[in-house]
Amino acid sequence: MSAREDILVRVRGATADVVSPMRSGEAPPVIEEISPSAAETLELFAENVADYRAQVLRVEPGGVADAIAGALREHGCGSVVVPGGLDEAWVGAIGSVATLVPDSLSLTSADLDGIDGVVTASAVGIATTGTIVLDHREDQGRRAITLVPDTHICVIRADQVVHDVPESVRRLRPQPGDVRPLTWISGPSATSDIELERVEGVHGPRTLVVVLATG
Repeated sequence: MSAREDILVRVRGATADVVSPMRSGEAPPVIEEISPSAAETLELFAENVADYRAQVLRVEPGGVADAIAGALREHGCGSVVVPGGLDEAWVGAIGSVATLVPDSLSLTSADLDGIDGVVTASAVGIATTGTIVLDHREDQGRRAITLVPDTHICVIRADQVVHDVPESVRRLRPQPGDVRPLTWISGPSATSDIELERVEGVHGPRTLVVVLATG
């Protein structure tokens, strides 16, 4: 008898007296999904994002540009890389306080390392985990620009925030021929590998600012 067969024999012996609905012919139990209200989902999202030591700015949709400009000033960002599809009003606000660096493939990792910050939109926010997902469409740019500059300002609308991971996956499921890379962000880049002390900015932005448009 092989090791695999020996393990299977032991498992069958240990579960011989367990009766499951599938074995008894009964219908499996139905677990109803109970989602909180939209307001509760937003509260949970903001709470969990902040718990990861990210800064959360709640604004009306018309206040996003001013919030971006204020965050750039606060964090001393003198140069900012922007994806090509970013909202023009946001780009104007960025240009009023910092040097704009349009994203292009000619920007190397070394070039990006010399840029203070990046501003992007986002695809989905997950309340239960405090996670933001980028699918790198035109208003989010390629992955490199969100992984190298030290400060990432990310804008997310209230209607992009979902309750849990399965719901986010359903939203992110691409159409045939539209497969995209995904970046899942839960707070600033950090590690505790060295003597269990948290160190931020090791393999990504040290500072994450989430502008939540709630109107």
